[in-house]
Amino acid sequence: MRAPRLLVTPSTLALVAALAMAGPAVAATRLRLLSTPPNVDVSQRAGNESETAVAVNPTNPQNVVIFSNVDHPKFGMLEAVSFDGGSTWAASIVGDGDSLGLACCDPSISFDQDGNLFLTYLLLDQNGNVPPEVPVALSSDGGITFSVIATLKKPASLGTSAAIGKEPAAGKGLPRGLFHFVDQPTITTGAGSAWVVFNAGGPMVASGAAVTGPGQVGPFIPPELVPGTHNCSFGDVAIGPGGQVAQVCQKSTSGEGDGKLWVSVDPDGLGPAGFGKATFVTQTHVGGFDFIPAQSDRSVDAESGLAWDRSGGPHSGRLYLLYANEHPNESDNLDVEVRSSDDQGTTWSAPVRVNDDATKNSQFNPKLSLDPATGNLAVSWYDCRQDQGDFGPGDTNGVPNDDAEFWGAFSTDGGKTFTANVQISAGVSNSHDSGNSIDFGDYSGLSFFGGVAHPAWADNSNSTGNNPDGQLAGLDIMTAAVSLTP
Repeated sequence: MRAPRLLVTPSTLALVAALAMAGPAVAATRLRLLSTPPNVDVSQRAGNESETAVAVNPTNPQNVVIFSNVDHPKFGMLEAVSFDGGSTWAASIVGDGDSLGLACCDPSISFDQDGNLFLTYLLLDQNGNVPPEVPVALSSDGGITFSVIATLKKPASLGTSAAIGKEPAAGKGLPRGLFHFVDQPTITTGAGSAWVVFNAGGPMVASGAAVTGPGQVGPFIPPELVPGTHNCSFGDVAIGPGGQVAQVCQKSTSGEGDGKLWVSVDPDGLGPAGFGKATFVTQTHVGGFDFIPAQSDRSVDAESGLAWDRSGGPHSGRLYLLYANEHPNESDNLDVEVRSSDDQGTTWSAPVRVNDDATKNSQFNPKLSLDPATGNLAVSWYDCRQDQGDFGPGDTNGVPNDDAEFWGAFSTDGGKTFTANVQISAGVSNSHDSGNSIDFGDYSGLSFFGGVAHPAWADNSNSTGNNPDGQLAGLDIMTAAVSLTP
């Protein structure tokens, strides 16, 4: 199936040009895109796929790669590769004993400026446990083949417990925290380097490597402890114009409320300085396991994300922070917010609300991506705004706020304002009906390059008619090409 890009109409372009003369803030606020681009089911598998990662190759923007979890077989992840801008996809299971080993889940991918595609994920041993290490794999052919180039082990001082959720053996030296296992690794690239952060059993750790050209990746430094991140998880990482590195994580991650976000910055990246003290940014009221109607089995976290503008444009050097905020606490009224910092995370702007609905329903699992060509922002998320429990267009079962669609928005003025929201998914999904133990999962995917955003999300609406499980059953991975510029 072909998925033509969502284009701005000529009349809209004329409006944008006129509004731009009046000032970028007004233009960004009033710009409206055509709604609901054609959707493509990239997985078309029986069973559930969820938790997506997306990357666009800057040396060939027609090359787009998507990874996701699968609920069967025991080992492996879904990979889908496109070489025509997301119109058609070749999908397969990887990490099932191939060159990637025995993969568990939690994929994260990133293309760098040379077309190197980096992948990190969690492993499983033969007993179904996650070992205390995180692999990094590299593809030099657009995602067709991968080889593992590094294995990042959590520092020995943090213990060696491998079993998910189990206490470590006595004497292992692991701090008494909420987590005793490696979790949710995230990789990013930029400024001649690649960096990984992951939860290492309580605190966050980070490691980076120099990249000097296609296939030319230096050794990853030993994972370093990020100060002040004990009992911190669900992290993200971004690289600044000068190679500096920022990471964000969420503290108080065990329950329904709280959910404080902390940011740490390494001012010289691969240099000797290391990460500075973590700085508190905001309270989200979204705990690490905050149950909402649309994620009644898995729950959600604030799902914070970072992006650092290296475009050389008017906001180059600006650091952005994305998260979900619940107000009041335990109301299930989650909104998507963005803050920005122009002093490397020392101080932050007031929050800007991205979703423009007038409901008190949930927006969750947001994702942020910055177009390196322009510095513009794209944000996407799961959205329950149309589920009023009235069997209307956003409701499948007469229960309010438990059905979700996928929505998005853009900012062209440095995160000051966002476009009117666009519904990206063509149908309505209900994760509980899928039987997936992690609902839609902990996160969604998005990559924005050259004015075209490529989101990826878990969907069981069967709006495309080719989900083998049918409607409101197993989740497939859907995508669309959403264009801000013609």
